Amino acid sequence: MAVSWVGGGGVESELASQVGGFGASEGRFSFEGGAEFQGFGSGSGVGEEIESGEIERLIDRTINGTIVLAAGTYAITRLLTIDQDYWHGWTLYEILRYAPQHNWSAYEEALKTNPVLVKIMISGVVYSVGDWIAQCFEGKPLFEFDRARMFKSGLVGFTLHGSLSHYYYQFCEELFPFQDWWVVPAKVIFDQTAWAAVWNSIYYIVLGFFGLSPHSAFLAGWKLWPFAHLITYGVVPVEQRLLWVDCVELIWVTILSTYSSEKSEARISDAPVEANSGASNTNSHEEYLV
Repeated sequence: MAVSWVGGGGVESELASQVGGFGASEGRFSFEGGAEFQGFGSGSGVGEEIESGEIERLIDRTINGTIVLAAGTYAITRLLTIDQDYWHGWTLYEILRYAPQHNWSAYEEALKTNPVLVKIMISGVVYSVGDWIAQCFEGKPLFEFDRARMFKSGLVGFTLHGSLSHYYYQFCEELFPFQDWWVVPAKVIFDQTAWAAVWNSIYYIVLGFFGLSPHSAFLAGWKLWPFAHLITYGVVPVEQRLLWVDCVELIWVTILSTYSSEKSEARISDAPVEANSGASNTNSHEEYLV
């Protein structure tokens, strides 16, 4: 009987283990199924976020493309229709032939009528286009530029650069009212020291130099502006100087952007070296303690 009782206990324990195992497996099945279901829901959420990001990107590209095409169409139309009041009987060749000359005449007439307004409008347009070019050189697609950044850059050109430069060039002529050979080099030196320091500080405070410090931007400017200003002060008339400088600005922002990208790549490439150096120093210190 004792043996029979022990055997019965073994059967009972075996049944209990089977039941317990079944329950455990059931619990595990339910948990794993819940995990799978939760994972499916998480993947669906990530998919929705990616799809939402693609939609926002498409909207941004559409808006930017509309802005570029509208501005370009307006500018080209204004330039080509400068003589529309006299087009009667003109051929397409005549329209295209006289458009540059008559646009330049209209520009000079506007300079005489309202020079400050003309110059601030030109600077606003050039600074906007220049920032767009800079963003493209930084690696952004053509229609995926930062509108807020481009608007701020254009606003700086419109409100500050055009008006300040107009009065600065007049002041520079009064400061050096001579015709000697040394006047042009003196103006270039004054421009690249006093005026460059003032304008670079203003620009850096308002926008920043694409991640560069004012000192770095100041040194980068010496790669271009001294040579450009030999033409500015030696060839170009006073009233036309801002237009010439704004055209050079398009090259200048490209240099700034490229210089900034090189600096950023150098910092990124140096970061792993510094991290590895720090890790090796830590390991050496731990080994020393051991």
